[in-house]
Amino acid sequence: MSEFGPDVIINNAAYIHPTALIYGKARLEQGVSLWPYTVIRAESSEVVVGEYTNIQDFVMIHVGSGTPSIIGAHCSITHHCTIHGCTIGDNCLIGINTTIMDGCVIGDNCIVAGHSFLKEGTVIPDNSIVMGTPGQVVRTQNNYARCRMNAFLYYRNALAYGRGEHREWASDDCLQQMQVEMEKLQEEQARIESRGGTLV
Repeated sequence: MSEFGPDVIINNAAYIHPTALIYGKARLEQGVSLWPYTVIRAESSEVVVGEYTNIQDFVMIHVGSGTPSIIGAHCSITHHCTIHGCTIGDNCLIGINTTIMDGCVIGDNCIVAGHSFLKEGTVIPDNSIVMGTPGQVVRTQNNYARCRMNAFLYYRNALAYGRGEHREWASDDCLQQMQVEMEKLQEEQARIESRGGTLV
């Protein structure tokens, strides 16, 4: 049983800060990181956080009145966001202080600009850049490599914090690995685009 309760499943998270709070039914997949003062509440339905996704400082994730909160793999939910009963695809970056409300569905490889507000039931297609209040698609663009890189850096940072090291992004090794990883991700994105949206 998790220290957070019988309905919380944590599958080899990269890092969970001691101030993070999880209530109700939640599942965190491999490589997830929860940063200071994140809160997850699922008194009904459930919250699922996909593998290698980072939930940054002061994020609130709550279920809706009839909808779970499902966050895909390799996502970055950045500082002070509110995620409320919505579904977010893989490889997304949700900008600082954004609110996403009940029943919203965000596709894969999307970026939502900081301070955006997505009202109930908003549907965002794959490969979108979204901004505004209410949030609207302002550009169609495959953001796979950019979003995966941010998640990669946060995964490395999470492992470093777990070791008590707080300067990972300034290390020579990290800078070298960033370049290697970005080249790999750009190649993957090119393959995705050449195959009409599939990596394999």
